[in-house]
Amino acid sequence: MDLDRALRISAAGMAAQSTRLRVVAENLANRDSTGEGPGADPYRRRTVSFANRLDRALGLETVSVNRVGTAPGEFLTRYDPGHPAADANGYVKTPNVDSLVEMMDMREAQRSYSANLSVLETTRAMLTRAIEALR
Repeated sequence: MDLDRALRISAAGMAAQSTRLRVVAENLANRDSTGEGPGADPYRRRTVSFANRLDRALGLETVSVNRVGTAPGEFLTRYDPGHPAADANGYVKTPNVDSLVEMMDMREAQRSYSANLSVLETTRAMLTRAIEALR
C-alpha cells in the first residue's frame, strides 16, 4: 500500500534527523572542552552524513545515517597560561565547534524532522479515514 510506504519513508527521515540533532547537541555541549593535558587536542566537532538505502521489502529508497564522523580543520588557540591544558607557550587548543554553525544545523534538522512528522501525521489521518469509510 502506498500509504504504508509514505509512513516508512517519513519514519526513516525522522530517525536520521534525530541522530543529527543528537550530534549537534553533543557538539554544543563540548564547545568549551579542552584537552586533558598540555598541548593535547580538544574535542573535535562531529558530523553526520546521510545516504539513500534501498529497502528491498518495500521496493523504495529511504534515507539513513551513513556515518557519524569528525570534521577536519584546525583548532583555534587562546592564550591562557594558567590553564591545565596550556602548552609550553601558554596557548590552549579549543574545539573546532562554531556555535552559529551548530545552531543553523540544529534548525535545519528540526525543520526536516517537523516536515517528516507532518507527512506521518497526514498519512496516518488518511489511513484512519480510509478505515472508517470501510466500516
